[in-house]
Amino acid sequence: MNKFFDALLALFGAKKSSTPPAPVPTRPSDSSNEPAQITVSRVLVIVYDPVMDSASGKKLSQQQGWYRTEDLITGFMADLLKTSGGMARYQIAERIDVDEFPAKTDGFRYTPQSYLAVLRGESAPHMPQEVDYNALLAQFKVLERVAQNEIDEVWVFGFPHAGFYESTMGGPAAFWCNSPAMKNTEASKRRFVVMGFSYERGIGEMLESFGHRCESILLKTFEKLSGDANLWARFTRYEKITPGRAAIGTIHYAPNSTRDYEWDSPTVVKSECFDWLNNFPNFKGDVRDVNNLNWGGGDIRAHHQWWLNHLPRVAGRKNGIHNNWWQYIVNPNNVT
Repeated sequence: MNKFFDALLALFGAKKSSTPPAPVPTRPSDSSNEPAQITVSRVLVIVYDPVMDSASGKKLSQQQGWYRTEDLITGFMADLLKTSGGMARYQIAERIDVDEFPAKTDGFRYTPQSYLAVLRGESAPHMPQEVDYNALLAQFKVLERVAQNEIDEVWVFGFPHAGFYESTMGGPAAFWCNSPAMKNTEASKRRFVVMGFSYERGIGEMLESFGHRCESILLKTFEKLSGDANLWARFTRYEKITPGRAAIGTIHYAPNSTRDYEWDSPTVVKSECFDWLNNFPNFKGDVRDVNNLNWGGGDIRAHHQWWLNHLPRVAGRKNGIHNNWWQYIVNPNNVT
């Protein structure tokens, strides 16, 4: 346990690294002894938390009694470090606090007064809701910093109706990452992800956004494989769609879920989740009865920790894809 927290502290204290990322590989042949590589990602954190009262200096998050961003970051990074078995190591390269509301695609920005009117239900949220990502990338020189290997991705913190996607991808040959790829971002020279979080919500919701990122990236990683070779399709099976052959499910559907977000069902189903956790990639047919007690009884954070913990992170390759799936999730440049 001490080593885990030492590693976490090291991440927060780590300085910027000038080490370039690994080049995009061609698909290699299968190997049983190729090691699982730890992936380090340097993050630019941008926090939109405008001052709402100039007299008191109170920011939006303080005025509304929402979460402290630093607490969310700490818990989120700790969860990813633990559930990945140390394979996903995030470093905060820089944090920028912004005393303004982000611009929408039509140039609109809320003021403290107009935003409070939305929160109070006195006026409708502005449409279009989406943030102008190109303006954001330009303001904080994101493309240049990714190209110069200063940062690898961006985490943006906002608030209800801020207009950020849970995740979106930019860079050369960027692909769907729970939202359309950002256009005109090839100058970054590498793929990168922008995560959109809200300090009005908790770490469980942050893990859900990250889980959808995992789903998009692994769907792309395995898209050319079919049948039994597509292990991602097998990983995401749940009782409702594959009766009697459930595995881990999706970020929305536990093995026994019958609808979105149903993580609290006591219904017992058979699942091969223990086989994935203990024996991957050499499955032994370990199928057991499971229900909500296996993934936290319905708690969003507990379920998502359970789900992420089952993502493979061992040595070797199968059908040209590494058995450590975290190498693709953290660094989408590894997706060929």
